[in-house]
Amino acid sequence: MLKDEETRQGLKAAVHYTVGCLCRELGEEHRREFSRQTVAAIAETAFRECDIFAKDLEAFARHAKRSTVSAEDVKLLARRSTALYKHIQNKSEELAREQRDSRKRKSRDTEEESRE
Repeated sequence: MLKDEETRQGLKAAVHYTVGCLCRELGEEHRREFSRQTVAAIAETAFRECDIFAKDLEAFARHAKRSTVSAEDVKLLARRSTALYKHIQNKSEELAREQRDSRKRKSRDTEEESRE
């Protein structure tokens, strides 16, 4: 098997395992059971969607003549799902605040060290 195919199969297995765990948790919470076929179908669908997302993100970055995917690319990807877009927007703002606060702390620490 090729290395890429091995990696792909490993990722698929990880997605399947995670979906299985989530289905088990939700099943316990709601007193429902998920068949193996249902878990497999959800896992396959999730894996395919992630594959499509990855290709779209690469295309967005390439279109902008960048080699790195940005947060704006992710927001663009999520534009069709209002809930997902809001979640990503909130996370993006939260990360930006954390980075600003971190820079302020570093700047303050540097000023204090230079005074000493």
